[in-house]
Amino acid sequence: MEIEGKKAIIVGGASGFGKATAELLSKRGASVAILDRPQSKGQEVADSIGGSFFAVDVTDFEGTEKVLQQAVDALGALHIIVTTAGGGIAERTIKKDGPHSLDSFRQVVDLNLIATFNISRLAAWQMSKQDLVDDEQEERGVIINTASIAAFEGQIGQVAYTAAKAAIAGMCLTMARDLGSLGIRALAIAPSLFATGLTQGIPDEFAKALTKDAAFPKRLGKPEEYAKLVAAIVENPMLNGQCLRLDAGQRFAPK
Repeated sequence: MEIEGKKAIIVGGASGFGKATAELLSKRGASVAILDRPQSKGQEVADSIGGSFFAVDVTDFEGTEKVLQQAVDALGALHIIVTTAGGGIAERTIKKDGPHSLDSFRQVVDLNLIATFNISRLAAWQMSKQDLVDDEQEERGVIINTASIAAFEGQIGQVAYTAAKAAIAGMCLTMARDLGSLGIRALAIAPSLFATGLTQGIPDEFAKALTKDAAFPKRLGKPEEYAKLVAAIVENPMLNGQCLRLDAGQRFAPK
């Protein structure tokens, strides 16, 4: 699918992976809507790329459905959706004072997994009602979610985050099979440690320690490198049904 002229929604587009992706897709000629928290810099980012901003809490599932529809209506269509919203906690299966909290486990799963699936199902439904964007490829749209290499090598204290991200990775093939006859692709990206959120701006010595197990390059990833993979996925119709690691060959140690 050519990026130019397409309509894209970036969930979590106010910062990090989402911001870099919104900027690149806009630069390549897509019309972009950013969805992010009300207190985020989403409007600022949207203004800088000539896009639109819609405030949303992705764990408000009914509210997300309404906001997503507003964004699609404003764009006039939906060809590309990228979900980057997420986060984790540090909590072991059992602790000195008892077992892992079920509430905190549910919160992590809601934020990372349920919100991702909710957006994916709604986006797929919207795409399914549209005309083909490319008669030769018979394609209607592409859904790109964000997993993590923690899905495969979760560290101590990451059991909730690992469960959620592993499920995002695991959904790719089944979702792609569900949507294949409609010309809709579904994938995920599993990044390693990137310069986003808490790791953004940390001293070089700490960054080197965190990435010492990487093959090459031994550094934090850059958000724009995530965005470049998004663009490559959009443009290559043979990429489908899989979770792509973006990790410089890193494998997380237990801690």
